[in-house]
Amino acid sequence: MNRIVSLSSLILLVGAIAMAETKPKTEVATFAGGCFWCMQPTFNEFHGVISTKVGYTGGHTVNPSYEDVCTGTTGHAEGIEIIYDPTKVTYSELVEEFWHNIDPTSLNQQFADHGTQYRSAIFYHNEEQKRIAEASKAKLAASGKFKKPIVTEITAASTFYPAEEYHQDYYKKNAMHYKAYKVGSGRAGYLEQTWGKTH
Repeated sequence: MNRIVSLSSLILLVGAIAMAETKPKTEVATFAGGCFWCMQPTFNEFHGVISTKVGYTGGHTVNPSYEDVCTGTTGHAEGIEIIYDPTKVTYSELVEEFWHNIDPTSLNQQFADHGTQYRSAIFYHNEEQKRIAEASKAKLAASGKFKKPIVTEITAASTFYPAEEYHQDYYKKNAMHYKAYKVGSGRAGYLEQTWGKTH
């Protein structure tokens, strides 16, 4: 009887190991780039990204609501949490894509949205991410592309609070309003002029 139990346990263990080996190892990247509706489409379509979620991070209020964050008193920024497969996309590539979706010279605002909740930021999860982010920021600053200083903050990641469900994938749920907002806010025109991005 014991031998049968041991054999069954061994089979289960081997199966669990096999499943663990086939499941891709994932890592997390967290950015803030103004209105989080506009950050999700590009990363959802990015090769190697498994999933994204928009929410609030970098502040002091626990479990904030959208209304709370909009007051500008929570310390939080509207952000995006990205789960990715590091064997398919590097953190450096994600940081590069982040730059191409914001105005890195705009302090405490992005386009039509003003306030610390709309600041741009890279929230690093380990020292390697910090090193990559700082090197990328320095390279961008030295590139001569911008006349004004790069003011995007680089700071340690803290608790990420997912936003309300109606904010998740807003560009799919309310496509017409999303497109009108992206154009009306000035983001679409800026990205096309600065980075050649048309979507």
